[in-house]
Amino acid sequence: MISLLVTLEIDPARIEHFMVCIRAQAVASRREPGCRRWEVSRKLDQENIFTLAELYDDTAALQAHFDSPHFKDWVKNTSDGLILSKTSVRGQVLDI
Repeated sequence: MISLLVTLEIDPARIEHFMVCIRAQAVASRREPGCRRWEVSRKLDQENIFTLAELYDDTAALQAHFDSPHFKDWVKNTSDGLILSKTSVRGQVLDI
């Protein structure tokens, strides 16, 4: 399995718009056959910081996610300065 953790800093003046975008992305992503987990968390002491925790069956499922129409919509709807900064970690889940 492949995990993806993404932390986003959102423009504080545009959090409502972000919430609309992220809800649409969450609903569509959770319907993908290879998606096992798709969660959004909001930092308690800094309300414009969000973390996405995603889990996919394999790299093909993750690539299908990136190639999906809803992901392309996500990129289009958030590429105008809504996201101030982004960090991500993609890795293979270890069974240890």
